[in-house]
Amino acid sequence: MATEATEERPSRLVRRLGTADAVVIGLGSMIGAGVFAAVGPAAAAGALGLLVALGIAGAVAFCNATSSAQLAALYPASGGTYVYGRERLGPFWGYLAGWGFVVGKLASLTAMALTFAFYAAPSLGRPLAAGAVVALTAVNYRGVDKTAGLTRILVAAVLAALAVVVGASLFGGEADGERIAGWGDTSVLAVLEAAGLLFFAFAGYARIATLGEEVRDPERTIPRAIPLALAITLLVYATVAASALLAIGAQAMAGSNAPLAEAVRAGDLSALAPVVRAGAALAALSVLLSLLAGVSRTAFAMAEEGDLPRWFGSVHPRFKVPHHAELVIGAIVAVTAVAVDLRSAIGFSSFAVLLYYALTNLAAFTLPRRQRRWPRTLSVIGFAGCLVLAFSLPIESVVAGTGVFAIGAVLYGARHWHRARIATRNE
Repeated sequence: MATEATEERPSRLVRRLGTADAVVIGLGSMIGAGVFAAVGPAAAAGALGLLVALGIAGAVAFCNATSSAQLAALYPASGGTYVYGRERLGPFWGYLAGWGFVVGKLASLTAMALTFAFYAAPSLGRPLAAGAVVALTAVNYRGVDKTAGLTRILVAAVLAALAVVVGASLFGGEADGERIAGWGDTSVLAVLEAAGLLFFAFAGYARIATLGEEVRDPERTIPRAIPLALAITLLVYATVAASALLAIGAQAMAGSNAPLAEAVRAGDLSALAPVVRAGAALAALSVLLSLLAGVSRTAFAMAEEGDLPRWFGSVHPRFKVPHHAELVIGAIVAVTAVAVDLRSAIGFSSFAVLLYYALTNLAAFTLPRRQRRWPRTLSVIGFAGCLVLAFSLPIESVVAGTGVFAIGAVLYGARHWHRARIATRNE
């Protein structure tokens, strides 16, 4: 049942993040491995198909961002849509959102760790991925201000690397406008699948909302920071994708595991290709760092409500972070990075996160007029767009994701049945 926003309860975390810090964390969550990796598979839709898919993914992300921002301003607590779902739709839907976020983002974390390792030192691969997770978990453990500070450095380095991609692609002597001319035989389904894959690269904007208990003046800061971070990211992605298409075309991008590095190598400035590889590695680290923080806060919020073991709700007395949640999530990702396939992780994560944002839009739709900052139509478009993109993904991702959500629903039902039996016995 929908409820009115209640008086903010005292937070056990510390509000240290201003607008600039929140934007940086949002950028660190988006301008990362997605732009280096997701544009390759998405380019199978063709040059114009890729650009149209990027626009669709960005439009759906914008609708989701407006829903996230206005909900976060009303409910500035850790947990994101887990909290919004509980408040606006009911406990089950909040639980399902939290379940989808945590499980889906564990897959995202694994993908980011592997992307970093395979760009930085392919010969070391999975051990390096696990080591990166351990190191960044240690950074997050020492406080969210440390997370924001390191993210600022990583974002600057990644933007510099992407500037190299754009410059080398446009001025390396290979740029040709004919490579993006013509629609070809691209189908609508191919464009939608590409948009679903590209959404993986945008999905970090709500990381700002999941850190709601650590943002100063959240009613103003969060609604400003989320759209601003998304707009900057979309501009960067469109510029990079168009430059790479001009340099090598869609077919070459689709056939490469490192399409942006391939675009740089194709021209006279090929000596700059190592800079791109370094940028991709740093980008993955940036996403990994902020995502570890976001997932741990959702687990923390679920523990506060009893939807995860209460042990996950413990806060470190000195660093004021949910340290048990941080350590467990870091350990899980370090282990899965040794065993899970990168492409499977991306597809599964995209499906889970799209359903998570569908629930975000549904929760925002229930807001009365006086609490809305954007038209309700955006929530409707965002909800429909998330469902369309989710079920346009490869069938194996859809099947796996649907199965995981079904398991979550069964666990929720079993837990409440067990509690009901205990209550009946005690009467």
